[in-house]
Amino acid sequence: MKATAERLENNTVVIDVEVDAEQLAKAMDQAYRKLVKKVSVPGFRKGKTPRVVFENFVGKAALYNEAVEIVVPDAYLEAVKDTGIEPVSQPKLELLQVEEGKPVKFKATVRVKPEVTLGQYTGLQATRPKVEVTGQDVENELKRLQERHAQLKNLDEGVVQQGDIVVIDFVGRKDGEEFEGGKGNDYSLEIGSNTFVPGFEDQLVGAAVGETREVTVTFPGDYPNDELKGQEVVFTVTVKGIKRKELALLDDEFAKDVSEFDTLDELKADLMNKLKEAAEKRARQQVNSQVVDKAVENARVDIPEEMIDTRVEEMIDNMERRLMQQGLTMENYLKYTDSTLEDVKKSLRDDAARGVKITLVLEAIARKENITVSDEELEKEIARMAGYYQQDPGVLRKILEGQNQLEFIRDGLLQQKTIDFIAERAELVEGENPAAETDESTNPPAGE
Repeated sequence: MKATAERLENNTVVIDVEVDAEQLAKAMDQAYRKLVKKVSVPGFRKGKTPRVVFENFVGKAALYNEAVEIVVPDAYLEAVKDTGIEPVSQPKLELLQVEEGKPVKFKATVRVKPEVTLGQYTGLQATRPKVEVTGQDVENELKRLQERHAQLKNLDEGVVQQGDIVVIDFVGRKDGEEFEGGKGNDYSLEIGSNTFVPGFEDQLVGAAVGETREVTVTFPGDYPNDELKGQEVVFTVTVKGIKRKELALLDDEFAKDVSEFDTLDELKADLMNKLKEAAEKRARQQVNSQVVDKAVENARVDIPEEMIDTRVEEMIDNMERRLMQQGLTMENYLKYTDSTLEDVKKSLRDDAARGVKITLVLEAIARKENITVSDEELEKEIARMAGYYQQDPGVLRKILEGQNQLEFIRDGLLQQKTIDFIAERAELVEGENPAAETDESTNPPAGE
């Protein structure tokens, strides 16, 4: 087989492929053996018709068409490998010659990965946040541990306070009419969690068990449901139960209960170390983000639309998986946000394009600097993953191999090594202490 590639504009390549006449002859034999089992010829049992008779009956063109389906796909893949191109779209095929005794000739036009023109990517200036952890940070972490391990006590008397967990029945009405998503029974709600519409939880403070209150709230102007956006509604809420957190004393017994340490001082020292590690990690991430942004900004590349389309589909798939983990479907999400799948894809397109450019630029830097991932590094990463999932490394490797995930993991390691390469050669100046990441709650419809 012969193959030559010609690069045109717009990241398009045309491959001219020539397949030996001998391969066509073999494919014709395969085509005959396949079709003769499917076609009934008068006077012969199915599958037993001599080839000459069969060709006269179905026509030679049928055999040629089937032979082409056998020859061309494999020849195209071999041509891609031989020419070293990296297609990012399905090829447009054009048959040029299919004749008995002659080579098969065809042309494949395909979009390929674009060439990247790198700019400056070493010696980039970045601000490295100052890493500082205080005793107050440790105390705050201890309070979070207290909250996490608090015991809940059912109150027989008393009224709702901030931090209590109440069990409620509620019905929401707009202009006197119930609305979808505004009703719930035996719903557990932590007062102060900002789970419901702003103002809802505050109006339950002071309510006693068995008390029913009218709670008036106004949905935010950016609320995703157009029917409720900026609208005033009234909830009828009955408090059926109150649970209050009882916090354990911060002493050695607490340390033993929540950790592997015997004393509170040991627990505090461990928390200090972990907070420092977390702050260092955030600082590195901020530096990495800055240098990648600058390296990408300094590079030039014309990204094919097909690559952006593919990245958008990947983002949609990831989004669907996250929704499933929350017990939702894409259909429910689209209904909740009053949007279409095309709306979501359009909103993701800029991020997808940026993600593709980052990948292409990092790949180009890795090639230029001969950055690679060794088999030992890959095995080390598999072992790390196995420890996280509490799985045998050998078993996990077989699973990943069966799912064709090993190269995906190798690519991820290569990308991180390339980012580290850029960051290590950056010019750093010290900045502010990196803020700890916090979980920000969203406001779903009441009752959802």
